[in-house]
Amino acid sequence: MKFSEQWLRTWVNPQVSHAELVARLSMVGLEVDGVEAVAGQFSGVVVGEVLSTEQHPDADKLRVCQVSNGSETFQVVCGAPNVRPGLKIPFAMIGAVLPGDFKIKKAKLRGVESNGMLCSASELQISEDNSGLMELAAETLVGADIRAALNLDDASIEIGLTPNRGDCLSIAGLAREVGAIYGAPVTPVEVVSVDIVHQYTLPVEVLAQAACPRYLGRVIRNVDPSRSAPTWMVERLRRSGIRSIDAIVDITNYVMLELGQPLHAFDLAEINTGIRVRMAEEGESLVLLDGQTVKLRPDTLVIADHQRALAIAGVMGGEHSGVSADTRDIFLECAYFDSVALAGKARSYGLHTDASHRYERGVDPDLTRKAMERATSLLLEIVGGEAGPISEVLDKQSLPLAVPIILRSERINQMLGLELASEQVEKMLSPLGLNLVAEGEGVWRVDVPSHRFDISIEVDLIEEIGRLYGYDRLPVRYPQARLAPVATPEGRVTIPALRRLLVSRGYQEAITYSFIDPKLFELFTPDTKPLMLANPISVEMSAMRATLWPGLVTALQYNLNRQQARVRLFESGLRFVGQLDDLKQEAMLAGVVTGARFGEAWSNGRDAVDFYDVKADVEALLNTSGGEQSFSFVSGEHSALHPGQCARIEREGRLVGYVGSLHPQLAASLGIDQSVYLFELLLSEITEGRLPRFVDLSRFPEVRRDLAILVSKDVPAAALLASIREAAGDNLTDLKLFDVYEGKGIDPLSKSVAVGLTWQHPSRTLNDDEVSDAMQAVLISLEERFNATLRK
Repeated sequence: MKFSEQWLRTWVNPQVSHAELVARLSMVGLEVDGVEAVAGQFSGVVVGEVLSTEQHPDADKLRVCQVSNGSETFQVVCGAPNVRPGLKIPFAMIGAVLPGDFKIKKAKLRGVESNGMLCSASELQISEDNSGLMELAAETLVGADIRAALNLDDASIEIGLTPNRGDCLSIAGLAREVGAIYGAPVTPVEVVSVDIVHQYTLPVEVLAQAACPRYLGRVIRNVDPSRSAPTWMVERLRRSGIRSIDAIVDITNYVMLELGQPLHAFDLAEINTGIRVRMAEEGESLVLLDGQTVKLRPDTLVIADHQRALAIAGVMGGEHSGVSADTRDIFLECAYFDSVALAGKARSYGLHTDASHRYERGVDPDLTRKAMERATSLLLEIVGGEAGPISEVLDKQSLPLAVPIILRSERINQMLGLELASEQVEKMLSPLGLNLVAEGEGVWRVDVPSHRFDISIEVDLIEEIGRLYGYDRLPVRYPQARLAPVATPEGRVTIPALRRLLVSRGYQEAITYSFIDPKLFELFTPDTKPLMLANPISVEMSAMRATLWPGLVTALQYNLNRQQARVRLFESGLRFVGQLDDLKQEAMLAGVVTGARFGEAWSNGRDAVDFYDVKADVEALLNTSGGEQSFSFVSGEHSALHPGQCARIEREGRLVGYVGSLHPQLAASLGIDQSVYLFELLLSEITEGRLPRFVDLSRFPEVRRDLAILVSKDVPAAALLASIREAAGDNLTDLKLFDVYEGKGIDPLSKSVAVGLTWQHPSRTLNDDEVSDAMQAVLISLEERFNATLRK
C-alpha cells in the first residue's frame, strides 16, 4: 500500500514528525518498505501560462513562446511538442535551481533569446514522464510557487502489509490505525446521499450468492467523460502509485484508495438487458481492459449481461464494456465478493490488480453503500450527470458473521507480562472500532467491527493490545515452568542422529519447498495425480511434492551450474500423496549424489561415485537402528530411476524406499550430463530399531569354513546369504561375502560366489562332525533353491 502522507494527515494529524510517524508505523506491524519525496529539490519554479507561440526562425522543432508569470511576460524558447497558447505549465524563471543543482540563466537558442525554461514532470523529478511539458489544471493560479500549488512538500510512503491486514489498504484504515496509536482524533470525509434525479434502474440478478452476497448498482446519466479529474485527485493517485487514466476511472480508483472499496464503471450502452453475477461458462472468453483475451474457467466468478461476460468479478473489466470518450451513461458497480471465492483467480490468469489485491485479503462487507454514495457525489461534481436510485441484491446468510469475543484482563497480563488497568485496555481498543461492553471486573464482551475480519479469538485482541502498547516496550521476562525429564526410547533412532551420520559421510543438508512445479512433478512421478494448491505463490510452485527428489535435483542443478562438480545433499521432510479426502503426509529422508567418490586431494583417486557407494550410505543409515538384518535390497522399478540401476528397499515385505541412478532421459530433460544417484526412505521405518541386549562372549574357539559356489548370474547375493543363514544353524556367528567372479574358467551364464562362514558355541568346543553337517546342510539348501554347485 502506497499513500501520500499529506493525504493521510487530512484525516488524522498527530503532532509528530515525519520520521517519528514512519518509525511508529513499522513498530505496530505496518512495516514501512520505502519512503520517497514526491518531487525533487528545486526552487524558483512558478505556475506559468503560455500566451502565444511562433515558429523559431532557424529551427523546425523549436517554438518562441510568450510566457506570463502573472505580473510579467517573458520570451522563452521551447522544443516540447505539446506547447500551445493557453497552457499552464511549470515555469523555471531566471535564477531558479532545478534538481541536480542545475541553475537557470538567460541564454540564446539558435540566435533567439530565452528567459527561463518550461519544465516537464521528469525535469522536476515529479514523475518519469518526459514526453512533453507538464500540463497543469486550468484553475491553477498563475504566478503561484509550484511547490505550494501542487503541495509538493510531501512524502510517498509504502508499507508492506501482511495478508490479514486488508483493512489497512485504504487511507481510512490507516487513519484509524494512526488515530489509535497516538490517541489523535480522526476526521473522515463526509459522505452524504445524493439527490435522485431519475428512477431508471438496471435489473440485477445474482446467481452465485455465496461468492457475491452483496451487489449494488446505480445508473448515472449524461456524464461528460471529456472533463479531467482535478489536480488534487490526480496528484493523490500518483503519489499512491496509480496513473491517471480518465476522470471516471480516476474517481473509482480514488474511492478505492480512500475507503478501501473497489468499484467499477460500465458503459450502460454496452450492457444488454441487465446484469447477471454468475460463474463463467465452459469455453467462454473475455477481452480484458489491458487488451488480452482470456479463456474463462467454470470456477471463475464473472459480471455478465444477458449475452456475454463483461468482467472478471473483483479483478478486471472487459474492454468492450469499459468507459470511453463516447460514453454518456454509466452503470456504477460496488459489490462485496467472498475472499475465498476470489482467492488465486487473478494469479491463475496471470493478473494482479489493485481490486484483486483487496478482495483476496477481504473487504468490509458493510462499506458498499458508503462507497457508492461517495463515488457518486464525486462523479456528479467532476463529470456531471444525473443519479438514479441504488439497486441492491443482498443475501444476509452468506455475509460473514462476527461473533462476540470474551476478553479477560487476567489473560492479557499473563500473555503480555503487563499489568494494564481496564481504562487503558478500553482506550487502546476503542479507536480501532472495537466495542467493549463490561461483563464483570476485568472481563469484556467485545463486538468486532466488520472491517476487522482478522479478529476472531481472544488472543487476536491481546495481539492488538501488544501492538498498540508497543512491542519495544513490552517487558522482558524469562518463562517459568516445571520441566520433567522425558525418557528417550532406546529402540528408536532420532532424526538428528541420522543427519549427523550423513554429514559425517560428506553430505550437506538442504531444505527445499514442499510445493513444486507441476512439470517437475510429472517428470518424477508421472503415475501420481498431484495435489494442487488453491492459492499458489506462483504457477511454478503450485503442486505439493509426492517425493523429495524434485527439490533436491533442482538444488543439484543449481550447484552444477556454478561449477560445483561434486555434490552430496540430503533432506528430511514431508511428502504428500493423494488428494484432500485421502491425503497421506509421510516423513521422508532423501539424498542426491553426483561427482567424484572422494574430494579432491593428492591421496584420493578420481573415480566417479557409483551405485554401490550410495547403497553403502543407505546401508549405514539402516544399520543405525540395529535392525539391519530385517532390511533387504530387491531389484525394482521406478519411473525416475534407471531401469538397470534401481533397487527397492524392503523391511519384512514392506516397502521402505528406493535407491538408484537418475533415469538418463530424465537427466537429459533437466540438462544434467553426468551420473546422478538418488535414495529416499520412509523415516517411520528406518527409525524403528531393536533394543540392544548383552550376550556373553564365548570362551571357546571359533571355526571358519570358506565356500565357493557356482550359481546363475541372475541370483542376487542377498538371497544366497539369507539361505545360508537359515541352513547353517544357530551357532553361525558371522557370514561374509568376500569374492564374486565372472569370466575365464566358468560358464558365461554363471558366476562364482565365495563366502566365509564362522561358527562358535557359547559353552563348548564344536567338533568337526558338527561343522561338516552344517556345511552339508548349507550346500543342500543352495542346490535345492538355486541349483548351485560347489566350485572345484
